[in-house]
Amino acid sequence: MHPWIWFSAILFGVTSVAAKDAEVVRLPPPQMSGGMPLMQALHERHSTREFAARPLEPQVLANLLWAADGVNRPETGKRTAPSARDWREIDIYVATADGTYVYEPTGNALRLVVAKDLRALTGMQDFVGTAPLDLVYVADRRRMVDAGEADRDRYANTDTGFIAQNVYLFCASNGLNVVVRGSVDREALAKALHLNRQQQVILAQTVGYPE
Repeated sequence: MHPWIWFSAILFGVTSVAAKDAEVVRLPPPQMSGGMPLMQALHERHSTREFAARPLEPQVLANLLWAADGVNRPETGKRTAPSARDWREIDIYVATADGTYVYEPTGNALRLVVAKDLRALTGMQDFVGTAPLDLVYVADRRRMVDAGEADRDRYANTDTGFIAQNVYLFCASNGLNVVVRGSVDREALAKALHLNRQQQVILAQTVGYPE
């Protein structure tokens, strides 16, 4: 077994397999029950910039990513967050202490992108480098067919907002701290993530347990 796959399996507590040249971490199936009523979650929703360093438990991470933009209609592949013209152009990059992954909703998995800690590159504030989880929302403009540049910007920003709000509500419902962030060195982060010219960093969002 590849040593990185073994390490990821120990860290996440889930089964990891190799897919072509990429390391893939299979997430636990998301739990569809639990949490607080919607109105209470809206009442509790707020931004926090203080986080405990301990990583999220695998089931919590799986639930969080599914709530963010997971597949809630398997027959069509459609997601928990709406997407203009069903482009599904927003990818969620998951930055942790052991590496940076991209979330694959259809397979309910994390695919390794960079086998190093890039958390400090996801924002300008000090806490982003020590919080357990930084999400980075990247728009792949190649999927936004038949749209002008202004519309691509407009829809990518709007669709990212839907996902970020899903994360806020999940965190409020599950007692997690969270803050969405626009202060990001997008050029440096895009380079570190090996993004191409058609992939655009929109926002980042930090999640973790309260201190």
